[in-house]
Amino acid sequence: MLSEFKAFIAKGNVMDLAVAVIIGAAFGTIVGSLTDDMIMPLVGVVFGDVDFANLYTVLSGDVAVGTSLEAARASGANVLAWGNFLTTVINFLILAFVIFMLVRYANKVVKSAEEAEESGPSEVDLLTEIRDALKK
Repeated sequence: MLSEFKAFIAKGNVMDLAVAVIIGAAFGTIVGSLTDDMIMPLVGVVFGDVDFANLYTVLSGDVAVGTSLEAARASGANVLAWGNFLTTVINFLILAFVIFMLVRYANKVVKSAEEAEESGPSEVDLLTEIRDALKK
């Protein structure tokens, strides 16, 4: 069983997937920082110096106005953290757009490689030409 597991892990696809997951997690962290540290503060300034991370609605419980989201949750209040959700949605949209652009670029590269391969003579054609030249 151990040898089967080693063979499974040694396959190229598994290693490629592991690398992709690690790079994807790191890229997700970068996008999270971009959203939290760059985009949302700018959006907050545009909408009147609002911190979206602390925008919530109290559904039940006693919370003083101006209390942070963490403090409201710590007090046991039931809160609808719609500002945090909005930030997460923006994170997702940025990440999805970047992945879309990467896939689009990869598809263009593959398509151009296929077109270049199709435009040139095939291996059989080249071998036929060589054979005919040798016969002459």
